[in-house]
Amino acid sequence: MIRKRLFLSILIAGAIVLHIIEFSLPTFLFFPGAKLGLANIITLLVLVVYGFWSGIQVLLLRILISSLLIGTIFTPGFWLSLTGGLVSFLVMGYAYYHTDLYSVIGVSILGATFHNLGQIFMAYLLIGSWRVIIYLPYLLLLSLPTGIFVGIIVLNLKKHLSNTENIVFYNENS
Repeated sequence: MIRKRLFLSILIAGAIVLHIIEFSLPTFLFFPGAKLGLANIITLLVLVVYGFWSGIQVLLLRILISSLLIGTIFTPGFWLSLTGGLVSFLVMGYAYYHTDLYSVIGVSILGATFHNLGQIFMAYLLIGSWRVIIYLPYLLLLSLPTGIFVGIIVLNLKKHLSNTENIVFYNENS
């Protein structure tokens, strides 16, 4: 149990670093808010390896701590990140644990898609105008390559970590 918590703490730290790095990068292409979703690599990895509850903890701690560190706590960016993260995580968790329809890459694509849908919905609530929906087709189009990218990285990390004797894999759903 201690080894699991230690490893999850290391993964949370890695997710925070990836979130901060991505925050400092310019916006992907010319679409406001479009990013690769680097921190979602860790979130999906934890979902797949350690289960739903560990994954939600990693997601929430990553968003809270990184928002505190970069100074965006309770700003519109924080709410967009939180909403997108929660919506995508719930969909990924359901798809991974309650259906046999999706591979890890498929789950990742779903996560990227629903992250964008959640963010557009929150942007509507914050701005009060459906004009933000103009970005949705572009963001959804970008969900495919970013979801594939994150899914491939997670598959490779899982494969690499499963070959490491010192890593304890524990999944509360097993």
